[in-house]
Amino acid sequence: MPSKDLLDPMTASEKLLVVSAKHFDDWRATARRLLISGTAPEHLQWVDERQSGERQQSRLFEPEPLPAPLTPESSTSASLSFTVPKDFIELARTVSHHRNPTRWSLLYRMLWRITGGEKHLLQIASDRDVMTARDYEKAVRRDAHKMKAFVRFRKTLDQQGDLFVAWHRPDHYVVPYTAGFFSRRFDVMRWVIMTPDDSVAWDGTKLVYGPGVPRAKSPAVDELEALWKTYYSHIFNPARIKLHAMRAEMPVKHWSTMPETALIDEMLRKAPARVETMIRQTEGFLGANEFVPADARDIKSLRQAAATCKGCDLYKPATQTVFGVGSPDASLMMIGEQPGDQEDRTGEPFVGPSGQLLRRTMAEVGLSDDDVYITNAVKHFKFQETPGRRLHVKPNSREIGACKPWLDAEIQTIHPKMILCLGATPASVIFGPSFRITKSRGEVMETAYAPWTMATFHPSALLRVPDAVKRDEMMSQFRSDLTLAADKLRKG
Repeated sequence: MPSKDLLDPMTASEKLLVVSAKHFDDWRATARRLLISGTAPEHLQWVDERQSGERQQSRLFEPEPLPAPLTPESSTSASLSFTVPKDFIELARTVSHHRNPTRWSLLYRMLWRITGGEKHLLQIASDRDVMTARDYEKAVRRDAHKMKAFVRFRKTLDQQGDLFVAWHRPDHYVVPYTAGFFSRRFDVMRWVIMTPDDSVAWDGTKLVYGPGVPRAKSPAVDELEALWKTYYSHIFNPARIKLHAMRAEMPVKHWSTMPETALIDEMLRKAPARVETMIRQTEGFLGANEFVPADARDIKSLRQAAATCKGCDLYKPATQTVFGVGSPDASLMMIGEQPGDQEDRTGEPFVGPSGQLLRRTMAEVGLSDDDVYITNAVKHFKFQETPGRRLHVKPNSREIGACKPWLDAEIQTIHPKMILCLGATPASVIFGPSFRITKSRGEVMETAYAPWTMATFHPSALLRVPDAVKRDEMMSQFRSDLTLAADKLRKG
């Protein structure tokens, strides 16, 4: 004879306890009560309030009140306490923003298992619940990333003044997840972000959440949009077009809210011509390789060849090439950034105020001219002309790279035991772009260029420090670095 449950399919459903949650805090409070009361996952039906629109959703049966927590009289005290790994709480908080309504039951099932003895559940990557939760987590993070990238504010006015409004259509409920980012990034302006599910406003001091808003409620255009389009068209790189990847990273559904997407078709049509222009410009940039003599074996020959270098445009306004000076048998090579105004006029490196400071300190620590060869990473003076004065301008990476063959030739000719980089620019050339003077100043390391390599401040940096106490501290460190170099050479 069939069982009563088979004859009446509603009987099994009526045994389920209906519970609901809208946000993570709702779920956590409810889950805690259920867990303490000993309610197993299979006895629950979780309802997603976001998609139901009301607290009590089920039309098939009336919800029951949550079970009361267990008491010491009804159970052991051990059943009243439990610990949950921090990484699960972080995972659950992120998963709570996913759109799938099953997320609440998934999270409670995982919580039940973790507190029921499977405390290392999250470490089992092949577990079905874990895989699903990780997939949800990745989807939320990806959607949040796209929201941060694709939200575009448009300027409007209200009674308080300028108000910036944006409308976005995320895949998941990521407005609360990303609101903190926008409040930090755009903290000085009042703004509102609208989505079909939620809205959030920032008044300059706090975030205020509200209901979803249809697309028609957002402004259509503002005066800043033309400026943004101009900027985007200038940074658009036609040589790096990958249409498939572009559409994957910037889904077409977001294009209507992003003003720059209206330019894409035209920029794609013009891309081939722009690529040709870029190639011509790149090929026209020779670099010093064309001018470094292959058979040069001494500094004098290199200096003569460098005098005619046109590897980059810095030679045009400069007075002359400023090559390295010093002993061809030097054990120590010092490398600065570029010549200054006085160096450009005299043709020798480090003869101005910073050079005088350097040479005084060298004398104090016992470094003689016979010990040292001094040069710069860039051999021409880059400057901005002003009335009565030429102001130093930092060379860019392309100019530094164009001049590097000269520095390589100097190092190969001198074969120094030690290289001392004076400042961040030569340090980036020798150690790599991630090197930071503030972190690694004074540390002796082996590099491909010399057995001992170190970086310290550029003397000009010491001269520019306005605070006397800070200047004395940096000067002491600079002298200590030169002393260390002198000691290494003496013991060497």
